[in-house]
Amino acid sequence: MKGENTTKRAFYQNLGKLFYAIALVDGEVNDLEISTLEHVVSEEWLLVDDAFPIVDVFNWLNADQEYNAEDCFKSFILFKNNNEHLFTDKIKQLILRTANKVASSFAGKNKSELILLAKLGLAFEN
Repeated sequence: MKGENTTKRAFYQNLGKLFYAIALVDGEVNDLEISTLEHVVSEEWLLVDDAFPIVDVFNWLNADQEYNAEDCFKSFILFKNNNEHLFTDKIKQLILRTANKVASSFAGKNKSELILLAKLGLAFEN
C-alpha cells in the first residue's frame, strides 16, 4: 500500500511539472494559467482522485523559478515511460484536456505551447 501511495503522489507531482512546463514554455506563467489549472483540478481531477498535489507542485515550481519548461516536460515524459500502467486512455484524455485549457487560458495558444502540446500528444501515442 505504501508503494502505491508513493507512486500516486509521484504521478500527481509529475502532472504538476507537466502543466507548469505548458504554462512556462512561452517564458512566463500568467495568473490566468494558474487559476485555470486550479479550476480544472477542482472540477475534473478531484472527480478522479485527491489530485491537489498537481497544484501544489505547480505553485512550488512557479515560486522557485529555478526550473525550465524543457526539464519539467522531460521529467514528466520519463515518469510516464516508466509508469505506463498509470496512463489509461481516460487519464491521457484528461491530461490533454487540462494541458490544452492551461495553454489556451491566456491569449490563446502560441507556437511554443502548440509544439509542446504536439510532443505530449505524440508521447501518448507511443
